[in-house]
Amino acid sequence: MNAVDRRSVLLAGLGVAAGAGVAAGADALGSATATGTTAPNASGDPGAPRGPGASGSPAPKSGGTGAEHRLSLTAAPATVDLGAGVTARTWAFDGRVPAREVRLTAGDTLVAELANRLPGRTGTAVHWHGMAVPNAMDGVPPVTQREVLPGAGFTYRFTAATPGTYFFHPHVGVQLDTGMYAALIVEDPREPMAYDDEWVVVLDDWLDGIKGTPDRMLQALTSGGSGGSGGEETDGDGSGDSGLLRGAGGSVAYPYHLVNGRVPADPDTYAGKPGARVRLRIVNAGSDTAYRVALGGHRLTVTHTDGYPVEHQEADAVLVGMGERYDALVTLGDGVFPLVALAEGKNRTGLALVRTGKGAAPAAGVRPAELNGRVITADLLTAAEDVRLRAAPDDVTHLVRLTGSMDRYDWSINRRRFDMRDPRAAAFTVRRGQRVRLDLKNVSEMFHPMHLHGHTFQLGTSGARKDTVTVLPHRTVTVRLDADNPGDWLLHCHNVYHGEAGMMALLSYVS
Repeated sequence: MNAVDRRSVLLAGLGVAAGAGVAAGADALGSATATGTTAPNASGDPGAPRGPGASGSPAPKSGGTGAEHRLSLTAAPATVDLGAGVTARTWAFDGRVPAREVRLTAGDTLVAELANRLPGRTGTAVHWHGMAVPNAMDGVPPVTQREVLPGAGFTYRFTAATPGTYFFHPHVGVQLDTGMYAALIVEDPREPMAYDDEWVVVLDDWLDGIKGTPDRMLQALTSGGSGGSGGEETDGDGSGDSGLLRGAGGSVAYPYHLVNGRVPADPDTYAGKPGARVRLRIVNAGSDTAYRVALGGHRLTVTHTDGYPVEHQEADAVLVGMGERYDALVTLGDGVFPLVALAEGKNRTGLALVRTGKGAAPAAGVRPAELNGRVITADLLTAAEDVRLRAAPDDVTHLVRLTGSMDRYDWSINRRRFDMRDPRAAAFTVRRGQRVRLDLKNVSEMFHPMHLHGHTFQLGTSGARKDTVTVLPHRTVTVRLDADNPGDWLLHCHNVYHGEAGMMALLSYVS
């Protein structure tokens, strides 16, 4: 990894400074010091959240347990082993890709101490993806805190109120496309489902240290070229489009697609017993790739998306956009079976194995028939009755037009690119207690997985509860949420290159 200030590279490139969902979306598939931290909401700290009530907590979904889970994260350069002799120089938390899984019980308090050991003047922060944290803990410079500079630290502290499958990653530049990410699991102390074991499956598209760096890729994309310096490839490999995504599968030709940090030639393996009922927790931590996921020889029962339960649906495969998470139950057969993540529109796959008995491992490029069976997308799901939003009229409606083109790479919201110098310009304003309707209208030729921080929304009137939803080209998805967590919250495309090119805005609470 080059010892460069990645934010400076980015800003120079952008020219700025530092089922039931059918009715509304059938096409939805504090400043820190070198010796410690100062309070992010300290009076007078320009890194503190500035929205009204920004230090308030969301309405609790679970009472506090009183338990405290302490976590240390060191962001630093690392050489990581991806398997089959493939090594990559990248940035990682504590030298691992993914970083160690974090597991809590709903109601526990997480105290996470971040130390920045990145090179040069590279700042960073940690975003707790999908978690309804207080605004000051959201980890989004320059909105909720200052960047944590090299040699400095920052302490995040919040209650993990809602059970579910989440993950964490940086929210500075294109650092998501390095190795700095990991799953965060919040267990339900009153878990209603019966199963024997869990397997967390983290998907990622990988180029860092193999074909340039994410920063150079961003430069290549925003310069308008179809190639780029340093060996970056910004086209697909000839397959191009995805039927499920109704268009291009992405702009970046990744050399590898990882499952739990391993390349297909040397896959991660889950060892279990025939007949065991296993809960899969699938996380797409990728930056430019949606994955179709199937377990060869098995049917899946989809039970949750983005942490919230849904009415159970049987499926052969599930489509997981960037930032999305899906949980599924599966009863294991006897033998060796491939779990395959097909990179939509890119004609490549990631692979892991399930081994419950004797048998030879399948080839690295195996594509089980289930990939072509019934594929679950978000619009086919209905929220479980106990997590549906109560019936209420819309108090405010915002039209969120997803604008830009692949040729110009001028991604924006309502034709306005996010400005780091004035992040609250053109914010979508809401008041606490309002029922908010967002019409996500994609007028571009590419899919966009739209993620809202600090909240979950509902698709339609009884569709799935989610925090990230894939909006297909030339389609509109309507979502609703309760404004119950004051502050300034990012709404953005979770294709990290689209977001950094400008497809971000704020949902801001006003008095």
